[in-house]
Amino acid sequence: ARAGFVISELSADVIALQEVLRPFDVEDPLERLADSLHLHLAFVATRVHRRGEVGNAILSRWPITSVFSLDLSFSRVERRSALAARFPGERGPLSVVSTHLALVDRTRRRQVRSILVQRQLLGAVGLLGDMYAWRRCKATRTREPEMVGGSELTWPRTIPAARPVLALYRVYARGARVSRMEAHSSPAAKRPSDHLPVLAHFRVTQRRPGLPQK
Repeated sequence: ARAGFVISELSADVIALQEVLRPFDVEDPLERLADSLHLHLAFVATRVHRRGEVGNAILSRWPITSVFSLDLSFSRVERRSALAARFPGERGPLSVVSTHLALVDRTRRRQVRSILVQRQLLGAVGLLGDMYAWRRCKATRTREPEMVGGSELTWPRTIPAARPVLALYRVYARGARVSRMEAHSSPAAKRPSDHLPVLAHFRVTQRRPGLPQK
């Protein structure tokens, strides 16, 4: 109920959720949340927890034309995946990816590269999630100038929610530009999670379908 209220405050067209638990033995809270907010739902499990499936989800005001999963488990220690959803658009298809990347810098860099070279990601691409970019590691330094659409952004601090210090979330784009990005720090947003949600504004720049060009 708390998460649903915060999502309703955002009034976002597309919402990317990470570490979603869908329990086996009770009513599915994710489906109930999507139904109550009249949103389309996509989900891909990363692992099976003793209480249920854990994975990434996308909620959307727009109809979802296709969904697919990307395996990002390059390390035997951490199971990671990404959920990609495709939407129709006036300038061609738009793909949105929800993910939660690895703790290790080198693995995280491989994961981002693996996502961006996927040929299923047609048209403009938005990559959303917890990137663990808490310091200026090599993965961050070498990829961010390419992926933020040429914008100079200040990443919002989101952790801990009560008094944010760290900026772990990132929003990357190909064929689009991130024009604004901010933490949503309402009183309600500080209760459901130790992370504040992030709200980003995209402007699609790519006019024709196909993989974005460097």
